[in-house]
Parts: sequence; structure tokens; C-alpha cells
Amino acid sequence: MKNKFETAALLAFGAAIAFSMPAMAQTCCNNPSPSTLNINTSAEIKQAPDIALVSAGVVTQAKTAKAAMADNATKMSAAFAALKAAGIADKDMQTSGVNLNPEYVYQENKPPVIKGYQVSNTLSIKIRDMSKVGPVLDALVLQGINQISGPTFSVEDPDKALDKARQEAIDKANARANLYAKGFGMRVKRVMSISESGGYQPQPVPMYAMARMEKAAMADTAIAPGEVSVSLQLNVQFELEK
Repeated sequence: MKNKFETAALLAFGAAIAFSMPAMAQTCCNNPSPSTLNINTSAEIKQAPDIALVSAGVVTQAKTAKAAMADNATKMSAAFAALKAAGIADKDMQTSGVNLNPEYVYQENKPPVIKGYQVSNTLSIKIRDMSKVGPVLDALVLQGINQISGPTFSVEDPDKALDKARQEAIDKANARANLYAKGFGMRVKRVMSISESGGYQPQPVPMYAMARMEKAAMADTAIAPGEVSVSLQLNVQFELEK
């Protein structure tokens, strides 16, 4: 008797599955994939730089390490004084490295012999007044600085320019999406995804270098800051509907 009830229950369950499967399949097939549109846009904003980054250093040589360090310290102290006189704030000057190395004389079949010492002291400088870049470089050379790299022009707050570029890229993406949707007899329903790439890149400038010269014979260094650019790429996926 028990087996008959179990058999009847299994048959009923199988019938329920059989009747429910077409309904599930019908529900599944009535939801087609949405129509999507991918739009890639880009924007670039150019503006005048407001900071210049310079690396300046002095290399000195002497018979003893003490003499090389003392000579280097004297010249670097004079460079600091010149920078302060030019209006460069303490927060915009940072020592990036001091190196002391022996110099050797090499002879065949003999061990190397120290002939003296070399000291290099490098300073990172941020100049906020573009009209002072050339005069600052000249002042540093006059105080004994014999290694200069830069300037690299940049902007203190690139986010403002980036936001302008973002808005421009967004406006382009919306306009193009609406154009395509209208052309196919559809309309934009919603934004499905957004991705951004690119961003701010400071403008490198070739290295500037000058040996120490007498003040009367040295011409003023001309510097052209030009413009720096902020650019980005935007990818937006839209969903379209009839």
C-alpha cells in the first residue's frame, strides 16, 4: 500500500515539473538582451604652468674628504642665500642627495691609489613665479652651482583642469549617444558603465647646464614656459530603448 502512495506522489511531482518548465522557458525568452552603445571620447585642456621644478647641484673636488666637503658646503650655502634673496620659500627647497666618493689613480699591476675626493650635493627647487626661472638659474651658477637639470613646467593643482576636461568629454559622449540613438529610432535609457584613462602629465624640458662664468660676461638665461596640457579618455556604455 505504501509503495502505491509513493508511486502516485512521484508521478504528481513529475507532472508538476513538466507543466512548470514551459512556463519558465517562456519567461526566460521574453527578456531579450538590452541594446547597448559604447562611446569613446577624449578631451584636452591647455594652460600656462604655474610652477617650475629644477634640480641644481654642486660638485667639488679636493685632496682630502674634509676639504671637498667644506668647499661644497660653502658653495651650497651661497646657493641657498641666493635662492632666498630671489624669494624662494624654505618649503620649496629640498636636499635630494649628498654624495662623497674617493677618486682613484689606476696603474698596471698596482693597487688603485686614492688621489682625492669628490662631493656632490643636489637640491630640488620649486619656482612659483615663471618670470624668475631664468634669473634664479643664473644666480645659482654665479654662486658655484655647476649642475642643473630642468626646468620641468607643471601646474600646482591639475584637478581643476582635469575636471574641465572631464566635463568636455562627458558632453561629447552624451551628444554622440543621442545622435546614434536618434539615427536608429531609439532613445538613451541610462548609462551602464563609465571608465576613464589618461590624466595629467607635466611637460619635460631639455636639460639646462652652464659652467661658472664671470657675472659681467654672462648673458641672462631666457626661459619660455609655454603651456602644459591635461588630457583624458572617457569610455561610456549606454543602454538604448525604443
